[in-house]
Amino acid sequence: MQQDLNGRVALVTGASRGLGADIARKLAADGAAVAINYFNSAERAQRMAAAISTEGGAIAVGGDVRDEAQVAALVEQVTKQLGPIDILVINATGPQPMLPIEQLSWRIMLDQLEFFVKSPMLLAQAVVPGMKQRRSGRIINIGSEVFEKGLPKFSNYVSAKGAQLGLTRSWAMELAEWGITVNHVSPGWIPTERHADNSQASKDAYAQRVPLKRMGTPTDIAEAVAFLASDAAGFITGQKLSVNGGNSLE
Repeated sequence: MQQDLNGRVALVTGASRGLGADIARKLAADGAAVAINYFNSAERAQRMAAAISTEGGAIAVGGDVRDEAQVAALVEQVTKQLGPIDILVINATGPQPMLPIEQLSWRIMLDQLEFFVKSPMLLAQAVVPGMKQRRSGRIINIGSEVFEKGLPKFSNYVSAKGAQLGLTRSWAMELAEWGITVNHVSPGWIPTERHADNSQASKDAYAQRVPLKRMGTPTDIAEAVAFLASDAAGFITGQKLSVNGGNSLE
């Protein structure tokens, strides 16, 4: 579905590949100028920016979204090159090890919290003042169904995703008076480059448990994000939109 995002500036973190790349392409196709944030994949991000620059326009911006100084620098770069950020999509993630309780450490827990609590905090602190001045803005967190499903041996990731949902709800209430919406897109298992080593049998088994009997695609997630970024979703805030074929009902 086409959304009208002309004149908007979007920053998508972790957008050089995976879900972030499809989200960036969709926002650009709908008319937004898009900043493609990357950490290590500069060449890939620059190729992406060149490929979609004929749509809404795009630039590649490097930076570790867990680092305060780098977040400030990348937001400044986006603002100088494209304009004030209207749409913030918080998507970046790192390794997601599955470990039993006995093998967990606080450092392992913090690794996930830095992506899903610290990074959103730093990014919000960088863009919210401008959004407040304009009395408009969209913040969209990319979550996961794992918080509802409670996967075993994944408590480091599951708990951090739960905290991210908590941020979404609290910030939505805090920022509503400025016309800023904050929502949470919660995908099911969407195969991307990250899952190249997962067997087809495991994917088929997962799909069979999904009521719609298929796995989702990155396009499914990108469409949901574009909707929440649009004027059509202006009266939606503090919500978790599960995009998982009915695999969870919360």
